[in-house]
Amino acid sequence: MKCPHCGASDTRVVDSRPAEDGAILRRRRSCDACGMRFSTHERVLESALIVVKKDGRREEFDPEKLRGGIAKACNKRSVSTDQITQLLRDIESTLRSEARSEVEVERVGELVMEKLFHLDQVAYVRFASVYQRFDDVKRFAQLLERMSRRGRRGTATSKSTSKQATEDNDLKS
Repeated sequence: MKCPHCGASDTRVVDSRPAEDGAILRRRRSCDACGMRFSTHERVLESALIVVKKDGRREEFDPEKLRGGIAKACNKRSVSTDQITQLLRDIESTLRSEARSEVEVERVGELVMEKLFHLDQVAYVRFASVYQRFDDVKRFAQLLERMSRRGRRGTATSKSTSKQATEDNDLKS
């Protein structure tokens, strides 16, 4: 590693420790020529993750672009920037763990909606209304009904599974 102060290439590692939950290795270095100390950060270079758009175009996954859409959905909600950052990390991690170099834009949208549903349901509805391009109130009402059913299923522990399945089938009709 080249010293940023004098340009000498003789530097040594004085201290090394993980940072950002182990995603980065922070190294403290010392220059043998001038004695100055400086830090470096080492991170794994990951292969590009390509998003296939609905019209067939391909572009590199950009977490900052996704952050913009999520931030708009979370505007004036009690969702912190740290929560949004963690949500983005979870989404990118999930996409990379699926071990594909290309991912459909629909998969990205599904993951965002799944994560937002558990984080903030108003943000979920806002994101879904833009992502799914609701063209009428009926589709919007269907989304709210699905959310309501999903919420009831999560809290209704006393109902039997067959009774719940019957109710779900009735609601789908």
